[in-house]
Amino acid sequence: MKFLDQAKIYIKAGNGGSGSASFRREKFIEFGGPDGGDGGDGGSIIFQSDRNLNTLIDFRYAQHFKAEHGKHGSKRNRTGANGEDLILKVPIGTQIFEEDNNTLIYDLTKNRERYLVASGGKGGMGNVRFKSSINRAPKKKTSGKPGEEFWIWLQLKVIADIGIIGKPNAGKSSLLAALTRAKPKIANYPFTTINPNLGVTFHDRKEVTLADIPGLVEGAHKGIGLGDKFLRHIERCKVLLHLIDLSEENLVETYKQIIKELSSYDKKLREKKEIIFFNKSDLFENEDIKRKLEDFKENVKTKYEVISVFSNQDIKKIKKILVKYAS
Repeated sequence: MKFLDQAKIYIKAGNGGSGSASFRREKFIEFGGPDGGDGGDGGSIIFQSDRNLNTLIDFRYAQHFKAEHGKHGSKRNRTGANGEDLILKVPIGTQIFEEDNNTLIYDLTKNRERYLVASGGKGGMGNVRFKSSINRAPKKKTSGKPGEEFWIWLQLKVIADIGIIGKPNAGKSSLLAALTRAKPKIANYPFTTINPNLGVTFHDRKEVTLADIPGLVEGAHKGIGLGDKFLRHIERCKVLLHLIDLSEENLVETYKQIIKELSSYDKKLREKKEIIFFNKSDLFENEDIKRKLEDFKENVKTKYEVISVFSNQDIKKIKKILVKYAS
């Protein structure tokens, strides 16, 4: 399934049905009074979050959504049927914005949460409503009100316990694949991952959701590389797992570069809990690893772990750490 985290759509709630201007025409009733029924209300458009969805791809090709109109009233005081509501299912974490793509309307953060975004029009009144002691045979009726209609933007911010961040080719997708049943694209070149990937890992009967965020490079918050397109997904994560390739020449600079991009995008990201893992330890001798980390110890006062995504022992250790941080 392709990943899509933004879509612009047009929504139109149903119009209300018109009232009826009808009179009784029955045998042996000489002066039949008004009996026109009211029109039915138009259907509304409702968004509902669904935990089984993780992309907005359904809104890529179908961009116009209309709810059912209310039926017209009819004789014998029969009210028209209400139009059926249109329920649009979206992933948890979907935000609804006005057409300017800036003004937030609603944020769906819980499973099966509902929000009525466009109300259907009220049905019109039949002539029986206008009968009075003065006017015994009113011909007046009213038309139904139009339903609300406008363009909106949908934006998806992935909700995960752990967000895996780092430079391209640091091994983020490999780590996600080793920890979960997710099957992200893995290759030995930068920007293999061009969309966030989600996976779930388990340890000690506890569940942790992970998101592999596409690689960040210097200037990402300005649109360089894959740009800031996916930075918003990090906002939803409880913990940031910072993965660094031990092959990098300057580990301190590599770390600070990513931290700078996060801070430039949103300073609140620096307040999140952080885990640092140095990956690809299987490519180096212990003495080489120790030497490469000496400078990092002096300049960065944050705990870290040295791992290899191909080590079953390390994967077990990682799961235990992730459960501890995410709980």
